[in-house]
Amino acid sequence: MDVASINTRLGRVASADSRELDRVCEEVAAELIDADVEPPFRVPSADFATDPWLICADRYWRRRLLHQPTVEVAARCARWLHDHTDPPVRPDIIEKWSLGYAFITKDTVESRHDLTLATGRIVETFQGSTDICYFATLYHAGKLRANFWFDELHQFLESSLLAVAAGQHRDDPLFTGLRAFAAFGSRTITTSHALELLDTAWSAAPRSRAVVDVCLNALWAAPPFPGQGEQLRRHAAEAVAEYPDDHLFRFRLASGQRMCGDYTDALATIDTALRLLPAIGARISHELLQGQYLRERATILEGLDRAAWTSDQQTRWLDQDTANRDLRRTLQTSAIRAVELVTVFTAAIAFAVGSLQITLTGTLPLRDRALLLVLLGAGLLLFALLTVAGTWIITGRHHPGPRTTPPDPGGTQR
Repeated sequence: MDVASINTRLGRVASADSRELDRVCEEVAAELIDADVEPPFRVPSADFATDPWLICADRYWRRRLLHQPTVEVAARCARWLHDHTDPPVRPDIIEKWSLGYAFITKDTVESRHDLTLATGRIVETFQGSTDICYFATLYHAGKLRANFWFDELHQFLESSLLAVAAGQHRDDPLFTGLRAFAAFGSRTITTSHALELLDTAWSAAPRSRAVVDVCLNALWAAPPFPGQGEQLRRHAAEAVAEYPDDHLFRFRLASGQRMCGDYTDALATIDTALRLLPAIGARISHELLQGQYLRERATILEGLDRAAWTSDQQTRWLDQDTANRDLRRTLQTSAIRAVELVTVFTAAIAFAVGSLQITLTGTLPLRDRALLLVLLGAGLLLFALLTVAGTWIITGRHHPGPRTTPPDPGGTQR
């Protein structure tokens, strides 16, 4: 093919609108595929929005891997990328391509046997290049991540020949982030170890967007653990501050806010994510993401309704508890009053009967009879006072039951 004409066509659409840019890049990529020729131009930048050469190369390798989704084709893509880009722009493209192509081919995971054979051919063909093996490792790991095969991902990253052949790249933040993703989902690895791996990847400097994405994805996809919502909300808020126009990070933040019960903030955040989601480029990606965001929005709305219902129920519970306390207090007071009344009435009757007997019978002098009446009245009064005091003590009049708090039905949600 005529390299000059390709460069001319791509250069002509460099300043065109996004849809025209996509159309021309797709056409050129399709022509290269039909001619069985790899892109014959260099990629000058890592600008996936406006660089036509990068966009065209991306469309080309996307088609190649959709047609033949193997680590060997991924290795050839890595070789082409190494030969047609300068080192400063290469890392961002490596991370975006390897994980992006893995996602769109996640339904074609190679078996362990096929992967071992392919690894031998890659090492032999590319003379053990750690950069190429690293790209192929990311590609296969990305498939396992996209399918949420946590234990398989952990085993692959820790012991596969392809991952071992990545050499020094095993210490790269993205590799560590993928290890954290596998650890969070594994049932055999502790959450504390997964958090340690996450912190190591997150605190790397410089920290790429792909690392941020994998770390947030790890927290979002992990089985529930204590503090998960707060961890996701805190890290996602930091990511949004660093990448304010990234719709995916807004989505993660909305999920974290929902897990923490901040439904109002979560609704505003997911609406922003939907607004930022671009409706251009590969339509299937837009539809998949939009569907996922809308499901999250529906869950948030359910949480809002549930929170409103819970608040209403708590108000009703508190009102009922107050009414019950008032009723208990009223019944208690009424019972005490009844005892007091019966006691006083009984004492009065006893005093009346006793005083009549003292007054109407016997031969005691008036002074002695008066003394007897005083002693009888004092005894009955003491009896009444002791009875009332005992009633107060038994019924706990001065110590009403403590006010209770309704149970909180809420909690961390996935």
